[in-house]
Amino acid sequence: MERLNRKNVQAVKYPEKIIQFGEGNFLRAFVDWIIWKTDKATDFNAGVVVVQPIDRGMVDVLNEQDGLYHLNLQGIDKGTPVDSLDMIDVISRGINPYRDFDSYISLAENPDIRFVISNTTEAGIAFDPSCRLEDRPASSYPGKLTQLLYHRYEFFKGDKSKGLLIFPCELIFLNGKELRKCIRQYIDLWNLGDGFRDWFETACGVYCTLVDRIVPGYPKDNIDELLARAGYEDRLVVKAEIFHLWVIEAPESVAREFPADKAGLNVLFVPSEAPYHERKVTLLNGPHTVLSPVGYLSGLDTVKECVEDPLIGKFVRKVMYDELIETLDLPMSELKQFADAVIERFVNPYVKHFVTSIMLNSFPKYKTRDLPGLKTYLNRKGTLPQGLVLGLAGIITYYKGGKRGDVDIVPADDAAITGLLKELWAGGDVAKVAQGVLGAEFIWGEDLNEIPGLTDMLTAQLELIRTEGMRKAVESVVL
Repeated sequence: MERLNRKNVQAVKYPEKIIQFGEGNFLRAFVDWIIWKTDKATDFNAGVVVVQPIDRGMVDVLNEQDGLYHLNLQGIDKGTPVDSLDMIDVISRGINPYRDFDSYISLAENPDIRFVISNTTEAGIAFDPSCRLEDRPASSYPGKLTQLLYHRYEFFKGDKSKGLLIFPCELIFLNGKELRKCIRQYIDLWNLGDGFRDWFETACGVYCTLVDRIVPGYPKDNIDELLARAGYEDRLVVKAEIFHLWVIEAPESVAREFPADKAGLNVLFVPSEAPYHERKVTLLNGPHTVLSPVGYLSGLDTVKECVEDPLIGKFVRKVMYDELIETLDLPMSELKQFADAVIERFVNPYVKHFVTSIMLNSFPKYKTRDLPGLKTYLNRKGTLPQGLVLGLAGIITYYKGGKRGDVDIVPADDAAITGLLKELWAGGDVAKVAQGVLGAEFIWGEDLNEIPGLTDMLTAQLELIRTEGMRKAVESVVL
């Protein structure tokens, strides 16, 4: 079978108009697919150049395939089963700025570049004061982006027609405002001057967005069948559900330049993405984050298995319907309707969403997706939400490492977080583990031991998991 690349298959070569920070499954299955559909349905005619946001990544594989890959969408669309397989051809190339900084920074000199899109995980939009303008590149994503913007400002001599429109897709509330704040901090830290500050504020736009599509990733369970359908060797096949939603808080002028909403797609340009964001992050991403370690440590591998399991399914529904839904302020009928739809998406028979893929960077995810609900629930009900606390205990236990059966448990997160957990678990005292994790202000931005009753409940749940196993711990919460 021939390798998928532009020598072996005919593919459109679009002009590079979009810089994309991130080469992972989600961006390729969501944003790049939307761009592909928009190119086909409108005169957008936009290609994507991908920038690898961290030192280790997949741009080498992407470049070996000349940016080509297949997307398998599965689900029910208006009552009709969908099982499509399309070759996505909007990515022109990938750049590793850690290895080829000159190619990266020269992107700023391309007059056709107009958009920047990113998904660098929740931890990606953060200000790192150790970054310097002369770094090749700055370690943080906002630092890299500021380097690019400043070079563009200087190269085009402050031409305001050369500003960029920036769509962060990281799952943090008001992601655009957070990214803009970080860039402003770098302007101050690096003394980039009032001229650049004015150009950034007036010529560029950084917009809050919300993205929604479940992307299980590489379909290892049926990859041979998909490769046979594709007819090529493809190491970047990605699977996703058919449902998609992209909410962009931006004016009509931006919608005219980025006409995805004119391509028959569920892309909304709105005055405020806040209500969409809170509902989605709380009732979809929140349950995802806690069901994954609980399910995995109960012997389950996929989201569907977790929801359909008689015991773990009760845990998932408790977290959604008894705990998280109580922290939102939208009409309860609307919230329950949305939660019901989420459950249907979780049990999509066409998609195997492996929980291990969700557990990447679990601590930052819990901080943004579940901790706000925990605090709100305690404030409104006067008691802690047991399901959400058990979810945190599950994450902490998963990060202990070890084995599940014959399989090694290898948590993936920031080295400082995995190092802390390794150190705490080495002592063997679950009370000290609970206190140490909750007191890690570099994770939470505060000392969570100050939340009344949390340290004791977390300690008890960790001890129950250790002595009786995860399923017994779940029973203590749902039965």
